[in-house]
Amino acid sequence: MPGYSVTQLSSDAGVSECTGDSKKQPVFALYLLELIPEDKSNDRALFLPNEHQGFLEMSSTPAHRAIWARRLSASGCLSLTDPNFAVYLDSIACVGGLRSEFRFPRKEVKSNSQRADNNTESNDQTGAVEDEPNSEDESNACVYLCGNSLGLQNRRTAEMVLAELDVWADQAVQGHFVHSEGRNWKNITDLVNPILARLVGATKSTEVACTGSLTTNLHILMTTFYRPTKERYKILCEAHCFPSDLYAFTSQIEMHGLDPNDALISLTPRPGEFTLRLEDITSAINRVQFYTGQAFPIKQITAAGHQQGCIVGWDLAHAIGNIPLELHDWQVDFAAWCSYKYLNAGPGAIAGLFVHENWTSDPTKLGGPHGRPRLAGWFGHNPATRFQMPDQYEPIRGAGQFVHSNSDVLSVISLYSSLQLFGSYPGGMSGLRARSEELTGYLEMCLQGLSSYVDPRYAIGYPDSLNEQQRSRARAVGFTIMTPSIPAQRGSQLSLSFLPSGKGLMIEIARQLLELGIVADEREPDVIRFSPVPMYNSFEDCRKTVEALNSILEAQNSAPAISS
Repeated sequence: MPGYSVTQLSSDAGVSECTGDSKKQPVFALYLLELIPEDKSNDRALFLPNEHQGFLEMSSTPAHRAIWARRLSASGCLSLTDPNFAVYLDSIACVGGLRSEFRFPRKEVKSNSQRADNNTESNDQTGAVEDEPNSEDESNACVYLCGNSLGLQNRRTAEMVLAELDVWADQAVQGHFVHSEGRNWKNITDLVNPILARLVGATKSTEVACTGSLTTNLHILMTTFYRPTKERYKILCEAHCFPSDLYAFTSQIEMHGLDPNDALISLTPRPGEFTLRLEDITSAINRVQFYTGQAFPIKQITAAGHQQGCIVGWDLAHAIGNIPLELHDWQVDFAAWCSYKYLNAGPGAIAGLFVHENWTSDPTKLGGPHGRPRLAGWFGHNPATRFQMPDQYEPIRGAGQFVHSNSDVLSVISLYSSLQLFGSYPGGMSGLRARSEELTGYLEMCLQGLSSYVDPRYAIGYPDSLNEQQRSRARAVGFTIMTPSIPAQRGSQLSLSFLPSGKGLMIEIARQLLELGIVADEREPDVIRFSPVPMYNSFEDCRKTVEALNSILEAQNSAPAISS
């Protein structure tokens, strides 16, 4: 995976200086941003209006994809946060997303008491499902930058789930075998496994399984792969990992009679830094880190672990559907993920797991008297004889042997309705990733332009970290971006830490953002996470978010500046 320097991200080289009256600059219609055909399909060409300038070809590197909006705005002497400019970006962006396929929450969210008052006429008011989007939907919709917490519902989901309810009503148990839509319940996960395999980079659909929940799957997998001995018993993870992962690791260690204080190694960033360095991870010997948004180099870390004889597994909750993955080629031993974030399968949706075929191709490696122990259930049995219910367990060759019971059909169908969109998105995961870099890069640049933005070098200990001259200009309330600036080291997320740290300033800011129709994710006491999801978010969403945040911070900073 190539790396990109911070200087590439912040460079404005090649952008002509704007002079004269900006009102006389050409209108947006005179600009053309398009894909270069054939072998330059990932390059962008920016055609500038002045004839003597010719055109500027941008590199196809992710670093340049993240800054093309800045160059375009500079060429027209327009602010990045100009509303017309954001709308223009949405009109000419490489891939426009599938925004119309999703349902956005409304700005006016009713409280529980209001819902109760409105439901007095009937107990059967489930709410109408609108088949088609309209302009009123868009004007009343929230800006939703919270897909890293819960993805939006696509417009196919309700119809497809209702169809399964009809099959249940009309066919009952026969729906397992004879299904009016051709989706027999006994094989329902066959619909999603091939798509999941492509998203995680499995060579065969047998390397993945759709089952359970993320934490449950971690426990199932660790029962097999965490077999501590006197010499090798430690688990290495990152500090600030998702708490449920930490609980799973701790309880697995305790289940083997070991002390978590000794057996669990948590890696922390270096003093004065927010994110982990690769060399610190490899020398101590997960993909996108949920708190900071840092994307770890899975290939390199997995290889480093294997060199030391470690089994390497990954929690991909914030990676699947967010960044390209090649788990098979990277020789990852096992992985688990949820489906309610970037896969948009709904709250508490069915999850998934990956097990490399290195472990499942040889039947003696797992189960039996000589293999690693593996918990078994009837849906991990050979499907050819599963419903004959034999006493002797015959495991599926592949990750399917880790499945215990029949899947939640409604949850699988909800997932399937969303995964179909990944197949129809132009360019597939590569196209999504390119748009993600553009959206996240645009959001980052707009945020860095605010007067309340604090460079990460001075964020820890702010404002005492500043020199006297800097303190004279410091704002009472500021923020920094914890997420790496290098596109290859992050996904569709920017984590903002509000300063000074530890004062809970984020709570009031998040409340006011919600009042302004901006839905984001909070992590007490200091962090708000913005996630511009390429499948449904827009440049205008990013611009509105920055505008709202700036208005809140400017109001809070109307008090006198911090004194030294």
